Amino acid sequence: MRIGIFVVCGVLVPGAALDAAETAEPLGAAHLTETLGLQPSSQPVRERPGWHTPHVILVAPELHELVPQLQQLAPGVKILEVPAATPREVAAADATIGVCSAEVLAAAKKLEWIQWLAVGVEKCVNQPLLRERHPLLTNMQRTAAPSMAEHVIAMMLVLSRHLNYFMREQSQAHWAQENSPQLEDLDGKTLLIVGLGGIGTEVAKRAHALGMKITATRASGHAGPDYVSYVGMPDELLKLTKDADFIVNCVPLTAQTRGIFDGQFFSTMKPSAYFISVGRGASTVTADLIAALDSHKIAGAALDVVDPEPLPADSPLWRLPNVIITPHISGNTPLSDEQGIALLRENLRRYVAGDPMLAVVDIQRGY
Repeated sequence: MRIGIFVVCGVLVPGAALDAAETAEPLGAAHLTETLGLQPSSQPVRERPGWHTPHVILVAPELHELVPQLQQLAPGVKILEVPAATPREVAAADATIGVCSAEVLAAAKKLEWIQWLAVGVEKCVNQPLLRERHPLLTNMQRTAAPSMAEHVIAMMLVLSRHLNYFMREQSQAHWAQENSPQLEDLDGKTLLIVGLGGIGTEVAKRAHALGMKITATRASGHAGPDYVSYVGMPDELLKLTKDADFIVNCVPLTAQTRGIFDGQFFSTMKPSAYFISVGRGASTVTADLIAALDSHKIAGAALDVVDPEPLPADSPLWRLPNVIITPHISGNTPLSDEQGIALLRENLRRYVAGDPMLAVVDIQRGY
């Protein structure tokens, strides 16, 4: 069996790996709370108005191979894939896993819980009926954070060591020792993390181990781990940008973060600084990024998310020599898959039992 949870892109699709889970003990609640730091909600779900032991749960078709596992966790509950469910069964649904369409929300008037299969929930929270009814919404926060943080570190090393340049030279069998770009160390450099949440914290942890100075912004306050030297509020972004050698976008997409990386932002960066983006593509004004790169106002960029996606073939970003592009896959690893499935299983168990849930989303804030 092979299941892949792409917890960044917003969908769950067949892909990377659950083979190991068939021979090893699945990750449990302790891993989610102690290792990933997911905190149970303060209110048991049984105390929410309207909660009852569910009778019907709809799941996305991408979860087909997981349905037997889910059924074991919820005996007596009908777990149905959406395409196979009848209109009456959709109308009777108490919860959905991976389903948040306008059609299902309109038909399933008793819906009390939605488990989204990604970190970013903008496609779900922007549904008018969701904001009107305010069901419990949980997502996949933190499950891909370690893998995404490694991707960020890899991108920083490629940029600072100009490995993309040397790989181009290698493809031409050219020993590019003379007149090659100046290599840089990460040790001693300043990293600004925009969005010090689960992903940003994992990036900070690894960057600090490499000797970097870490600053950050977050919307929830100035608190942060000891290895982050300063945590500012979002309105301090441009003040912090001017001192950073690397800036990493880890923000969710909300009304407040859409387009925050614009021409003004790039104009405050040092010409020697690099922009790395693993948050949401629409938080960056693509035309302004291209202009900053093309005019050498910034040294380069590494992008796992762009706007639009997929990136059109005629985008200048493909051809700029100081840009690295990966196709929104930074969280696509077996570890992310395993942790995502563990969270899905644990939240189903908790919901059926009426226990406090993990990874609860604030619908008004959008994350």
